[in-house]
Amino acid sequence: MLLSIRWQVVTIIAVLAALLFGWLYAGQSMAVAKPSSLNLAQQVESLPDVHAQPASAGFDSAKPTLVKLWASWCPLCLSELGQTQDWVSDSDFAGANILTVASPGILGEQPLDAFKDWYSGLDYPQLPVRLDSSGELIKRLGVKVYPSWALIDQQGQLARVVKGSLNKSQALALLDNPEADLNAAEHTFYQPKTNQESIPVDARTIYLAGGCFWGVEAYFERIDGVLDAVSGYANGRTENPSYEDVVYRNSGHAETVKVVYNPDKLSLDDILQYYFRIIDPTSLNKQGNDRGEQYRVGVYSTDPAEQSVIAGALTELQKRYKRPVVVENVALEHFYDAEQYHQDYLMKNPNGYCHVDLNKADEPLLGKTPAAQTFDAKTFQKPDSTSLQQRLSREQYQVTQNNGTERAFSHRYDELFEPG
Repeated sequence: MLLSIRWQVVTIIAVLAALLFGWLYAGQSMAVAKPSSLNLAQQVESLPDVHAQPASAGFDSAKPTLVKLWASWCPLCLSELGQTQDWVSDSDFAGANILTVASPGILGEQPLDAFKDWYSGLDYPQLPVRLDSSGELIKRLGVKVYPSWALIDQQGQLARVVKGSLNKSQALALLDNPEADLNAAEHTFYQPKTNQESIPVDARTIYLAGGCFWGVEAYFERIDGVLDAVSGYANGRTENPSYEDVVYRNSGHAETVKVVYNPDKLSLDDILQYYFRIIDPTSLNKQGNDRGEQYRVGVYSTDPAEQSVIAGALTELQKRYKRPVVVENVALEHFYDAEQYHQDYLMKNPNGYCHVDLNKADEPLLGKTPAAQTFDAKTFQKPDSTSLQQRLSREQYQVTQNNGTERAFSHRYDELFEPG
């Protein structure tokens, strides 16, 4: 009897010890694997300068940073370089860092060496130009068109992205208040063409209500051919509603995303097919965990001819469901931009709530699988060491060129699960 009790005590102690060891080990593993948050200001500051100036030259980390993103093929961008250079020495901008960023080899831009050679022929000696040859920065900011601007606050975090031009008064207003109303900003977008030429985009706009606009906006921002996505409130009973009006005061508006797209890359039907894959079209006033009239689903257009296209797409969609499809197909009565803290919300708050599977934006539409890019080893020329050191971080260069290794659980992709 005593022997039996003794073995029971030993067994309990062993189990408790194993549980304690597992808990401590898991805690240590989680502590090691937890990625550090990337400071956007530090990322911009670390980019190489086209003038070969030190990375930190003229950069004050205690100030907000206004970044102009541009390309050599964008005529509007080029026409504004002189203005941006003037801002660098303008006392009105003394409280901010003014930088510009170009992305050689990305979005139709010239390769790095060709860009540097081309830029050397321009006369902007005081214009800070940083080179984002990897394209990581513009991907993080969701920039696909030029010109664009990004405001980074004193803590190094993204405060706002503006797609289009800014004049001086708008730039100062933005620095004074990241949520400033910039509706008067120019919204002409340019896309690259062949031989370093460009043409203005004949952009089209459609308004989509699909539940919480945070996820819908972030989803469409990721789709190639979408130029801009703006969260707002549509087709309600009051003018200029606030978020509180919509949620608590029965204003009748739907949380809606204004989608501006390039018709040379996407048709209206393409946009609708992308939209249908992230909503439950049979759910009335409910998407994901969100319930209420503001979460109804609808497609709102400003062109009567588009309503027939939408009606046809909804008819085809109905064939896939037994329950009735409740997606509204009506004219846009009005659309009001949501408050700035709602814009680019998931870009500013990567762990924020989202009922949408953002990875679906990367899935090609049925029958429209993009052609695979071929690699010809016979014609490939490896960039020289200098170019690689400019394109790669010190760690990337050491790993890829010198057979180096990186410290375990330390790199930015340690817990990245995107396809690719």
